[in-house]
Amino acid sequence: MTTTRDYYDVLGVGKTSTAAELKSAYRKQALQWHPDRNKSPEAETKFKEINEAYEILSNTDKRAAYDQYGHEAFQQGGMGNPGGGPFGGFGGQQGGTYRQGPFTYTYSGGGAENFDFSDPFEIFEQFFGGASPFGRQTRQVPHYSLNISFDEAVHGVEKTVEIDGKRKTIKIPAGVDNGSRIKFQDFTVTLDVKPDSTFAREGDDLVVSVSLPLTMAILGGVMEVPTIDGELKLKIRPGTQPGTMIRLRGEGVKHLHGSGRGDQYVRFQIKIPEKLTRRQKELLEEFERES
Repeated sequence: MTTTRDYYDVLGVGKTSTAAELKSAYRKQALQWHPDRNKSPEAETKFKEINEAYEILSNTDKRAAYDQYGHEAFQQGGMGNPGGGPFGGFGGQQGGTYRQGPFTYTYSGGGAENFDFSDPFEIFEQFFGGASPFGRQTRQVPHYSLNISFDEAVHGVEKTVEIDGKRKTIKIPAGVDNGSRIKFQDFTVTLDVKPDSTFAREGDDLVVSVSLPLTMAILGGVMEVPTIDGELKLKIRPGTQPGTMIRLRGEGVKHLHGSGRGDQYVRFQIKIPEKLTRRQKELLEEFERES
């Protein structure tokens, strides 16, 4: 086993946490510590601990065994006596295999016990619905990096690449992000996505800052804002304040796994004129007096 730390502490949750709370905690921790993003020396160990903890606690049977027996439930010679594991009663029997739910529980007459766990990197693939960005440590498959633009990442693209001297056309699906790892038949590709000068990406959501004229912020009106599908007319309400954000549902990036799209957030920055004519100054001074 990777760790002897309390699995609940590893994920930062309580013992009464729900499945949804476990999943949320796991996602947050996994993204924080995965080695492609976190370059600290302990990142790989932390990531394996997180995956091990989530594998146990996200499974009803394994969680029940852990709550009752702790780490001994999954160690060789569990509870230190033959037949003493969470599915005891095998003492004195000949070796064999017992299945209960997702467990594969092997035992022998001498009391040796062992649980069969899946690859922790496999959990990440299953949880996020795609290939793990870290790859498997035991598989030696060719790995390549590919540079694509922000537009190609959000809309998808076909690329012709050269692998082992052979030209191949690969399809990059819409919704990939920087660091996404795509597994093809006999090689994998990690994507380096060039940042965009207009859109900031946060998951499948987009944020764009728009300069709003002072008069429109005060009086309201209609202006065009950029989206990844082109300009969109947006109604501006009178009295819009600096930093105001408007949510455009479904105008974000296509979900890589599943249907639908993220949202786009438009943040308004009020443009203050640097130079004013005499008449403009008079009007503002009159406005100030009336206010």
